[in-house]
Amino acid sequence: MKRVKMIVAYDGTNYCGWQIQKNGITIEEVLNKALTNLLKEPVTVIGASRTDSGVHSEGNVAVFDTENRMPADKICFALNHRLPEDIRVLHSEEVFPGYHPRKQNCIKTYEYRIMNRKIEIPTLRLYSYFCYVLLDVDLMKKGAAYLVGEHDFKSFSTARRQAEETVRTIYSLEVEKSGDLITLRIKGSGFLYNMVRIIAGTLIKVGMGVYQPEHVEKILDARDRNEAGPKAAAQGLTLVNLEYEKELEQEIKGQNKEWSYTLSQENIVSKGEARLIIHRCREEDYGRLLTRVVHQAVRNGAETVYVMDEEDGERIISGKSYGFYIFQPSDEKQGWYVTQKHS
Repeated sequence: MKRVKMIVAYDGTNYCGWQIQKNGITIEEVLNKALTNLLKEPVTVIGASRTDSGVHSEGNVAVFDTENRMPADKICFALNHRLPEDIRVLHSEEVFPGYHPRKQNCIKTYEYRIMNRKIEIPTLRLYSYFCYVLLDVDLMKKGAAYLVGEHDFKSFSTARRQAEETVRTIYSLEVEKSGDLITLRIKGSGFLYNMVRIIAGTLIKVGMGVYQPEHVEKILDARDRNEAGPKAAAQGLTLVNLEYEKELEQEIKGQNKEWSYTLSQENIVSKGEARLIIHRCREEDYGRLLTRVVHQAVRNGAETVYVMDEEDGERIISGKSYGFYIFQPSDEKQGWYVTQKHS
């Protein structure tokens, strides 16, 4: 048995998104059928990003397991002969058996394209959103700047689960215009359901002058979907690529108006240890921050996480459950707490 990783590009126009569902044909369904036919065994793919109906991709990632002896790097060529012309596997390779495309640290890049002119161009209609109102790109850039960094993006998502963690990190959000085409290029650690389309819809309102750029910060602070702009149309959105982390980041810093922390991961590989220092955090975000950042360190390989709160050393409650974890005072390090995973 071997695990094969694929880079998948597709025009999402004729599909009900990536994930198999009852109301229409999906990318996942087409890949499963084509691979099963090619390899003569049942195949189920696992995708990194479950794109919505009508959304496109230039580089989604998927894996599957097979006992077939066909070389992994040849599968893409054989498979493309069995796929419709709007789906192509750009690359295939063997990866280690435990590799999972949604459990690896990566940077996802999306682009949202807006055709901004008085009359729509038919050849661009499937790959961009048409807006006949002249948009002010400089205002959009100013509004976009408020979204860069680690924030709670609850206002910019359609809730799927009540308890879903809504903190994400946007590394960059560029707004560029070339001719009549405006492109929003956004890079992040991950994205909530509909997050990029709601950001696009909100920035379009900024470009129209409906919202002032600084209003984007108020929307972010509200943590209320009703405060943000509309969800922009699916055809303007393309998943460009996923860049997977090759080496573990030694130090992660998270900072905004609500919190500031440093997660040191330099001893995870050698000792299985990580250290989290909370410099400041408002009370209503405290438990979530503890749970989220400790879980990130554990997912990255830490068996033990030491935690110190510089703002209030007594705020961590010994023995209390924070998500999957409880904290006890450390016998080895004064002022530190050590995590234990509870059953």
